[in-house]
Amino acid sequence: MADRAALAAFLRARREALQPEDVGLPRGRRRRTGGLRREEVAALCDMSVDYYSRLEQPRGPNPSEQMLAAIARGLHLSLEECDLLFQLAGHALPRRAPGGDHIAPGMMRILDRLEDTPAQVMNHLGETLRQTRPAVALLGDQTAHTGLARSSHYRWFTDPGARLVHPEHDHAEQSRLMVADLHSAYSRDGRDSRAAELVDALNRESPEFAAIWRERPVLGPYCATKRFHHPQIGTLELHCQTLVDPAQSQRLVVYTAAPGTESHTNLRLLSLLPVM
Repeated sequence: MADRAALAAFLRARREALQPEDVGLPRGRRRRTGGLRREEVAALCDMSVDYYSRLEQPRGPNPSEQMLAAIARGLHLSLEECDLLFQLAGHALPRRAPGGDHIAPGMMRILDRLEDTPAQVMNHLGETLRQTRPAVALLGDQTAHTGLARSSHYRWFTDPGARLVHPEHDHAEQSRLMVADLHSAYSRDGRDSRAAELVDALNRESPEFAAIWRERPVLGPYCATKRFHHPQIGTLELHCQTLVDPAQSQRLVVYTAAPGTESHTNLRLLSLLPVM
């Protein structure tokens, strides 16, 4: 059974503990008290202000697992806090597999401070969990896919449209990088894993993947400069920096350009463009 009073108290405490700068919001001059406003939390959780407010009062409906997951993301809850949230709402603890969708609060705080930069959090299977707006403008909304197509590795070898983001001349190198990255995940997770499911599917569906897979390519020690093609801006040469969270099997990927270059100038335009 849900403990509505305890759930409301927990939500209020977490909201009041978060500062605007913790989630990438401006503090503003008229903010007299610490913590976030209810409307700010509702926006972070992708729900209505009325729905969230009723949870805190407490007089709202019992939230579903999907709503609880959205609240956990919006409030930047740790795994332990996420478990408590589910318990207070009367749900079983969420099942977790290595490389799950929960993003660590520290990783979320870093991402929130990159609102003017193409950046995204991905798991070790190439599934994008969260993107900044410039990343969506550059790469498209990669969080909208379902099933095997959630993996950028799978889309690269099965969906011709996925390759439009890179110039054709770079496709062969990008294919080897994709296979090497998935090979690393497969070697770590083993046969009874989601990585193995991806490998089996791609070996069946993509002769190109199968040929490269037989070579067992290995990732190099660094991420070289990549070229991206944007339909409005043109070609950008971007450096790819990665911050790894081993506990979650996740990585924060940030795309930057060398100052003074045309790519650096054009990269700043991404924030002004409508998302793809």
